[in-house]
Amino acid sequence: MSHSPKLKLKPTEEDKKINLQLVQAAQSPWENSIMARGKIQMRRIENATSRQVTFSKRRTGLLKKAYELSVLCDAEVAVIIFSQKGRLYEFSSNSEFQKTIDRYRKSANDADTYQANMEQHILHLKQETMDMERKIELLEVSLRKLSGQCLGSCSIDEIQMIGDQLERSLSSVRARKAQLFNDQIHQLQAKERSLKEENAKLLAKCHANPWQSTAHPRAAAIHSRSSQSTDVETGLFIGLPEN
Repeated sequence: MSHSPKLKLKPTEEDKKINLQLVQAAQSPWENSIMARGKIQMRRIENATSRQVTFSKRRTGLLKKAYELSVLCDAEVAVIIFSQKGRLYEFSSNSEFQKTIDRYRKSANDADTYQANMEQHILHLKQETMDMERKIELLEVSLRKLSGQCLGSCSIDEIQMIGDQLERSLSSVRARKAQLFNDQIHQLQAKERSLKEENAKLLAKCHANPWQSTAHPRAAAIHSRSSQSTDVETGLFIGLPEN
């Protein structure tokens, strides 16, 4: 039994126009705008069929990219997608999807806790700054009053307190001044004793070697003057001179 060969009919120009019209009718205005302009407009696709086709393609591409990211970069990736009708699509590089969810929740909670702690710390620092500013202001006011300024608004009790404080401060200054003078007197007396001891040693050395004094009359004169200087008494007096 022989089979007759099938004949392929070449579409006419009219058939091409009809097919093109059918394809354009099936496409949404969103897809037509993509073909016309060459870029995607980020807005909702109005045509339901085109929206479902686009969702299926984009979902597949997104899940594929997530898998590639997890394999190439050794990253833990999880993707959750809900369609318009509520159907769930998911991908997880971890064998247990719940572990990735728990890790995300822990990380999010840690970030929230850190943010809350930082805000609390900032509020505490602001409060401390305000307290320090108030203390500095009070100290500046007190200093101005102690220097004799801004006394017009002070009461009698405040003036009395300022005077008492100045008296105490003046007493402390005088006591410190007297202590410094006493320390200086002790240092001078110690230096005087050291010089006397050194002078005595030099005199004893001169008496032990009288020939050096005759050989060097200038040195003998110096020793005689130093011996006379030992009889001079020194004294220090603290205070104003008496008239």
